[in-house]
Amino acid sequence: MQALAQQQQRTWWPVGRAARVSSAAARPPPTTGPPIARAARRRVSVPVAAAAEPRDAAASAAPAAALALAVTAAAAAAACPSAAQAAAEASKLFPYPEPANALSLPTWAIHVSSVAEWLIAMSLAWRYAGASGNPRWKGLTWGMVPALGSAMCACTWHLFYNAPELDALVALQAFLTVVGNFTLWLAAYRLYEAGRGKEEEAEAAAGGE
Repeated sequence: MQALAQQQQRTWWPVGRAARVSSAAARPPPTTGPPIARAARRRVSVPVAAAAEPRDAAASAAPAAALALAVTAAAAAAACPSAAQAAAEASKLFPYPEPANALSLPTWAIHVSSVAEWLIAMSLAWRYAGASGNPRWKGLTWGMVPALGSAMCACTWHLFYNAPELDALVALQAFLTVVGNFTLWLAAYRLYEAGRGKEEEAEAAAGGE
């Protein structure tokens, strides 16, 4: 009897083990999924939440922006009478509004000061001719005259707001600039010749002694 019971136990054990293995294989996989699938679901859900946050922030900031706009409009409305009054006073001082291409006050200051400095330089060169006994310094003053005319052409053109009818002044300015460069070169070369002649005379006088 014991031998028969042991034989039945040996034959039943593999069958029961095979049945348990087959039932475990047929069992459906867990719903949670492997770690890779869970990480993918987390990566997909994060951008959705992040995209939802700006919409919530914009919705919460809309009332604040509307309030700020209302305050700004109220302040502008309160300041409107004073601004209109200031504009009226300015129109009384300057009844003729300037066009868009009008020069600003600092630009006019640069133009006028440049012409004034040129005139002062011409006067100093003329006076130095008498102080040094070299009349060729007066030639430098005459050589600066074309450049002065070029500057006056530019100022006149700007004074009339660059009117197309005065476009000839632009060409005249360019022509006088070229002529002035040549006359200044000639006056400077004459001064150089005079200085070199004096040096030669001094050297000759020193050698004769």
